[in-house]
Amino acid sequence: MLFPRLLLCLVAWALCGSGKPTERKERVVREAPLSAREHDDAQSFDYDHDAFLGAEEAKSFDQLTPEESKERLGKIVGKIDEDGDGFVTVEELKAWIKFAQKRWIYEDVERQWKGHDLNEDGLVSWEEYKNATYGYILGRSWCWG
Repeated sequence: MLFPRLLLCLVAWALCGSGKPTERKERVVREAPLSAREHDDAQSFDYDHDAFLGAEEAKSFDQLTPEESKERLGKIVGKIDEDGDGFVTVEELKAWIKFAQKRWIYEDVERQWKGHDLNEDGLVSWEEYKNATYGYILGRSWCWG
């Protein structure tokens, strides 16, 4: 009778506690993609719009008439042309795209923070984080804890 219980415990330990992670962690930090959309200019320019304008700004441009879009893009080009020579260089365009992506990241962090700061005190406690992140699975029991 002792042997089956010992065997059962050994199998449970092997399944829950001794396995190595199957997911290999990347040690190199990669930059975030410029857009969540697929990059295929033959189909659409949505990827380019997201990269150039940022995802939120690109959504607002989708609602504009062609005339309004040209006017707004003209204003943006004035911001991109850092040296004011009337032309946008590759380096100026790269700098603008990085700026747009960083702005989107900061805005997204702000949205995430507000979503986790449930009592709106400007701080995210461990309980608030756990609730906002894992609240839907907290009641489950797992082998590892």
